[in-house]
Amino acid sequence: MAKVKKNVVIRGLQGKLGGLVFREMPDGSTRVSAAPDFSNRKFSEAQITHQARIREASAYAKEASKREPIYAEIAAGTVYSPYNIALSDWFHSPVIHEVVRKDGLVRIRASDNVKVASVQVSVLDESGKVREKKDARQVDERWWECACDAERIRVEARDLARNLAAWEG
Repeated sequence: MAKVKKNVVIRGLQGKLGGLVFREMPDGSTRVSAAPDFSNRKFSEAQITHQARIREASAYAKEASKREPIYAEIAAGTVYSPYNIALSDWFHSPVIHEVVRKDGLVRIRASDNVKVASVQVSVLDESGKVREKKDARQVDERWWECACDAERIRVEARDLARNLAAWEG
């Protein structure tokens, strides 16, 4: 790899030119190297799966960053774009931190890296089948409530990217 300094012709040149790759470094110098050859590259099954997930996340982020204003609000004043925030949201599921049952009321504390979009409480019978579903209402930034006094319940929290967190008890 060659390192070029103070050359007016090459300074600021970046990218591939013929079989050479030019990279501008933080100190202002330009590095020149042979272009890598990926023609015989074989991807593992895990790499192929990850690439598919990245494609799905990118497709979601492209549309959601325009549709959901919260992504732009979070990105404002940062180095991130609404697309970056939406992409991150796709990869992070919400978290159910706590479920408190008291006096016929179920209180759920849930969070997400962007926003918990909905919380649903399902009433389960003895065999674990869903008898009834109820939407919880948000009472503040982290807490959701639902009137329910069943013995067995399942709580599901979803974010804007439709990721799911579940709790059963």
